[in-house]
Amino acid sequence: MFWLLLAVSYLIGSVPTALIVGKLFFGVDIRELGSKNPGATNTLRVLGKKSAVFVLLIDLGKGALAAYLPLFFHLSAEPLYFGLAAVIGHCFPIFAGFRGGKAIATTAGALMIADLPLLLIAYVTFFFVILLTKYVFLGSISVGISLLAYDLYSVRLDFELIFLLFFILLIYLHRSNIRNFILGIEPKINDKSLKNDRIPPKGGGFKT
Repeated sequence: MFWLLLAVSYLIGSVPTALIVGKLFFGVDIRELGSKNPGATNTLRVLGKKSAVFVLLIDLGKGALAAYLPLFFHLSAEPLYFGLAAVIGHCFPIFAGFRGGKAIATTAGALMIADLPLLLIAYVTFFFVILLTKYVFLGSISVGISLLAYDLYSVRLDFELIFLLFFILLIYLHRSNIRNFILGIEPKINDKSLKNDRIPPKGGGFKT
């Protein structure tokens, strides 16, 4: 049952929400526009607020649903493992050629179920770093740093290796942002030029 639910969790995470919304309502592949990331932030940048909120909620739900599976089936296993399987699915989705998002929303959903204090610590750090620097990618990477740091100093957790690997994964997923930051071309969240990437919907859905 453990391995079956782990596989199901990966498949849940593999549902490419932003890609589906982009193709269904806008006739585009969001992975070819804006930052080319099929996540909520790039959805906001390219497809607008309503689409971004929808993508955010579904991606949160993917992580939460996966983390809840062992509880629903009364399996004696750490929910975090299943939530992280969904995160891997989101980042490397089998349903989208293994070209997925950057883990942040789905990780938040998983932590909602697996460990609420960790969620608060990680995402207070996330928003604080963005507020301070105006760079979303730095906020995203800070999630991995905060999880690892909290685990190292906590007596109730023992996920150091998992969180270290998660932090390395975040660095890998944000390698293009890091390169752009070094080159001085990474846009800040308040960069007005980002509005130039917005496209109109092809039909009546998700108008902004």
